[in-house]
Amino acid sequence: MSDISIIGLGNMARTIGARAVVGGNAVEVIGRDVARAKNLAEALGGGTTAGMFGTAPAGDIVILAVPHDTAAPVVAQYGDMLAGKVIVDITDAFNSDATGLTTSAGTSIAQEVAKVAPAGAHVVKAFNTVFGHVLAQGRPLDVLIAGDDAQAKATVSAFIKSLGLRPLDTGFLEMAHWLEGTGLVMMGLGRHGAGTFDFTFGVNTSA
Repeated sequence: MSDISIIGLGNMARTIGARAVVGGNAVEVIGRDVARAKNLAEALGGGTTAGMFGTAPAGDIVILAVPHDTAAPVVAQYGDMLAGKVIVDITDAFNSDATGLTTSAGTSIAQEVAKVAPAGAHVVKAFNTVFGHVLAQGRPLDVLIAGDDAQAKATVSAFIKSLGLRPLDTGFLEMAHWLEGTGLVMMGLGRHGAGTFDFTFGVNTSA
């Protein structure tokens, strides 16, 4: 099992944290609001601890469950405290009405995070193609990931499997741009073609 630290106290932090606890992982939640962090830790149970924002995360895997425009600044603020960590960017780069990406062609939030991450840290994109409320249902799902370091992706894949989910590697970190685009496509599909957000993307290898 894994030792993970989740920076952020929102719905995705709660959902991933809950599945992580069930999967037998050691979980730390971190937020600027100390009281909220402690409340979330108590709600998750399973020995979950509340860390102090700005101090070194306890986990080997650090999950960025923060707004997309704060992901890189948060990593830059932590600096060398993230050296040697696997940083998991779960953000979606939507504009305010979810009609476009906030990043330009050839880059992504994950790549911007990697630019400011300290030496020895490795960034993996994951979870952004799964709606939080669907993830909270507890059923098996596919989680698309991307990253440049094979060992970091193996570490994240093992964690994903502990949640009862299937990790699917899409390639190097440059693919994060397209994963973020996939998240945007899901928003459009939910609003128009599907008419609901109660769906997920998966891969059927039996065809």
